Amino acid sequence: MDVTIEHLPFPLRSYGPEGHWSYEEGVLTGRAGARQDRFVPPTGAALDSASDAPRLLGAPEGDFQLIARVTVGFAAAFDAGVLYLHVGEREWAKLCLERSPDRPTICTVVTRGRSDDANAFEVDGDSAWLRVSRTGSAFAFHASTDGERWTFVRIFSLGDEESAGAALVGFMAQSPTGEGCEVTFDGIEFRPNWPKGLRDGS
Repeated sequence: MDVTIEHLPFPLRSYGPEGHWSYEEGVLTGRAGARQDRFVPPTGAALDSASDAPRLLGAPEGDFQLIARVTVGFAAAFDAGVLYLHVGEREWAKLCLERSPDRPTICTVVTRGRSDDANAFEVDGDSAWLRVSRTGSAFAFHASTDGERWTFVRIFSLGDEESAGAALVGFMAQSPTGEGCEVTFDGIEFRPNWPKGLRDGS
């Protein structure tokens, strides 16, 4: 399934389980099924069968920022709406608005063979703005409560210059412990540049 979003200069293709993706009047909607996630435990459990979740991804060229407001139909612990970044089968990252486990929280995961897992800050309500940026083989995650002032979450590298330059980026829904989770993304915006400042709120 391919989806075209008017503000993105690249098409999106679905990966993983069926996400029931739809795009109408500027709003992208997707749904994770029961116990669907994308995580390789750092403890080493289940390394041969990384879990999976619905993703809708495309391949931007050059430096970029992908921005969206995510709204999550929270029902169970770790339900989340995600901006997702994919460099290789065991090299990928997630910027999430997640119920972690009782409060909506900005969370990140970076996977290099195994996943790490870190909480950034809690938010009020079921919505937040997320931003993924790339320059070369470096990536940055930011989050915002209003879409205007951005909080730096982390900067990291994935892969080499070639594989990072061919990275897929887009949207994901997850429900690791629950019966399913619907997420929506609106205010979707693409900028063909790296942020001017990572820690100055811009």
